[in-house]
Amino acid sequence: MARGKLRIHLGAAPGVGKTYAMLSEAHRRVGRGTDCVVGFVEHHGRPRTEVMLHGLEQVPRRELEYRGGVFPEMDLDAVLARRPEVALVDELAHTNVPGSRNAKRWQDVEELLAAGIDVVSTVNIQHLESLGDVVESITGVRQQETVPDEVVRRADQVELVDMTPEALRRRMAHGNVYQPDKVDAALSNYFRPGNLTALRELALLWVADRVDAYLTQYRSEHRVSRIWGSRERIVVGLTGGPEGRTLIRRGARLAEKGAGGEVLAVYIARSDGLTSASPKELALQRTLVEDLGGTFHHVVGDDIPAALLAFARGVNATQIVLGSSRRKAWQYVFGPGVGATVARESGPDLDVHIVTHGEVAKGRGLPVARGGRLGRSRRAWGWIAGVLGPPLLAALLSAVDLGLANDMLLFLALTVAAALLGGLLPALASAAVGSLLLNYFYTPPLHRWTIADPKNIVAIVIFVAVGVAVASVVDLAARRTHQAARLRAESEILSFLAGNVLRGETGLEELLERVRETFGMESAALLERASDVEPWTCAGRVGRGRPVERPDEADVDMPVGDHMALALTGRVLPAEDRRVLAAFAAQAAVVLDRRRLQEEADRARTLAEGNRIRTALLAAVSHDLRTPLAGIKAAVTSLRSEDVEWSEEDRAELLEGIEEGADRLDHLVGNLLDMSRLQTGTVTPLIREIDLDEVVPMALGGVPEGSACLDVPETLPMVAVDPGLLERAVANLVENAVKYSPSGAPVLVAASALADRVEVRVVDRGPGVPDEAKDRIFEPFQRHGDAPRGAGVGLGLAVARGFAEAMGGTLNAEDTPGGGLTMVLSLRAAASRPEPYPTAEPERQAS
Repeated sequence: MARGKLRIHLGAAPGVGKTYAMLSEAHRRVGRGTDCVVGFVEHHGRPRTEVMLHGLEQVPRRELEYRGGVFPEMDLDAVLARRPEVALVDELAHTNVPGSRNAKRWQDVEELLAAGIDVVSTVNIQHLESLGDVVESITGVRQQETVPDEVVRRADQVELVDMTPEALRRRMAHGNVYQPDKVDAALSNYFRPGNLTALRELALLWVADRVDAYLTQYRSEHRVSRIWGSRERIVVGLTGGPEGRTLIRRGARLAEKGAGGEVLAVYIARSDGLTSASPKELALQRTLVEDLGGTFHHVVGDDIPAALLAFARGVNATQIVLGSSRRKAWQYVFGPGVGATVARESGPDLDVHIVTHGEVAKGRGLPVARGGRLGRSRRAWGWIAGVLGPPLLAALLSAVDLGLANDMLLFLALTVAAALLGGLLPALASAAVGSLLLNYFYTPPLHRWTIADPKNIVAIVIFVAVGVAVASVVDLAARRTHQAARLRAESEILSFLAGNVLRGETGLEELLERVRETFGMESAALLERASDVEPWTCAGRVGRGRPVERPDEADVDMPVGDHMALALTGRVLPAEDRRVLAAFAAQAAVVLDRRRLQEEADRARTLAEGNRIRTALLAAVSHDLRTPLAGIKAAVTSLRSEDVEWSEEDRAELLEGIEEGADRLDHLVGNLLDMSRLQTGTVTPLIREIDLDEVVPMALGGVPEGSACLDVPETLPMVAVDPGLLERAVANLVENAVKYSPSGAPVLVAASALADRVEVRVVDRGPGVPDEAKDRIFEPFQRHGDAPRGAGVGLGLAVARGFAEAMGGTLNAEDTPGGGLTMVLSLRAAASRPEPYPTAEPERQAS
């Protein structure tokens, strides 16, 4: 069944016309031929609203008594039974009178929607749960009736019913909202112009946010990359430097100038983790932007201008705020800078503001390779080759004259070796020392720091350039190798994580423990809250670190949606680690949702099983138990009748019928009690060694004579069973086989030994059971095929299997060769028992 659609008329305050608009919509739908009824509409004595009810079908209300009064409520069952296409339900946040099915009216609406009924409802902005504190600070009144924001956000349509404060106050003064005796008090208290203006602003902003969410979804679905300047969005680019706080405040001032302006601060980290940002400074800037009503974002990208522009266009920003460069003049040889590049490539749809600050031109360190890329020992050998290698080579060449060209090639080879070992800096040192030694010892004039031949100058320059080039290539290769190794490790972690989560092999605590171990943290916790104003709660936590109650108290926090965050304590993670952490956080949310869905499914399965058993039990009580009772009552009534003179044969027949009915009742009730004991786990078998020929013949006493034959050899080993449970199990099997065996074909009960087991076979020549139904016949309240209702309640085989398993045995169904069904009861032989049986005799559960 398709879920119904919800349409909500949202207003800023009572009296703006929500109910009137809802009834107008109902008349339009009825005019189009839609089946529309009034589930509950309160007109509050307003004549114009009451008139709108005329011509609409109204479902009679349900009246409930509470504290000496009678209160009308919507009759949910009557609306569900009526099943209209559309139901009008006024006052979505209303609290139902105690004794109703649901505590809140919005819960009644959820049931209507689940039944496929469209609902049109109304609600005021002050009743939204997340705005309770804001409304109280404006009006001084705490709203007791609230509705969760998510209920309203899930609505298919939200229509704003707007009215200016002046117009609403005029309506009240004319008596169109409240009774005349309440107008003056309302106008001077809750309905003051300032209150109404503030509430109206809340309603407009809430609807605007919802429209913005629709717009974002539409742009994403239709892949719209061009910016639509529907509202001012200011993106503030942060570098992690101290100037960030100045840029955030400037962006906030720009946002205040435009209606509904929004500030988004973004920090872009390189994917290789090279950054000069201070984690402490970034944390302070994040707190500042959130205090000013903005949001903080962390983006990874090697090309900072391209990443910044992509982020701005992705959020439909209209302006970008950047700080003037902190680089010194000589550092511009490396490029024009982020600000100039962003301004050049922003296009006509993005305005770029370059803001001056106190750190302009004070310099910023260029990112250098971290020492961990090549290893300490390798860098040490590189410095040895770059600094000590050239003097040693010069000492060796002083004894041999190979010519300047060969000498330069040897020094160049030493520089290349230093670059291969230690990277850029050892290579530069080797090139500098080597060029000085070449100039002093091997370039005419010798032993002087001058060069006579210009060709030798070119040779030395080429020598230095080749050394630097090789060193740069080695350094770049080391970085790429490090990135490749890291990406391979990340892909292995994510692949393992995704596989475990998809297979359901990882619980929430196991996943959090893996997060803690992967990143070397002290503790990991998954925090969540119901709404923005609700406190944070811990859904799961591992580790011994300090407990955190809010994400901002942790050393690292990774948001997951709007109301969930993964919080870690121990150290501050570098930017490159946050990518994998984001995947862990998303998977943690998936695991938590899956666990809750599994719990709900288990509860639903338990309820469904209970409902199925209760339904079958009621059917058994209504027919299978009433039938023998009716027969007994009829026989007793006949015997007590004074109008008829019964013969001895008739009296004996009636008494026999009473006895058969009582035996049948005893059997049915016994099976019901046995099944209840099995399901509650209260069957405690008293196991002892016994011969089958002492128990099995007693199980045949309940079937007609000649309907079963017995074949139990005396040479069989003893079995370890509870005699009472075994007798009841075999009796149920025999009775079931007799019911389905044709006349003249007795049931065979045979026993045989097989290894360390003893099997009891109950063989009939009835119609048999197909393979796909052999397991189903052992379920409670199951009758195979077209078995008549009088054949029992379907518990005999279920009880028999339950008793067999309680004694450590098994019960299965097999086909009888030549047609029919064979029940195989396998029991443990006494000699094979694994441990001594209890000597204390517990209370007998069934016998």
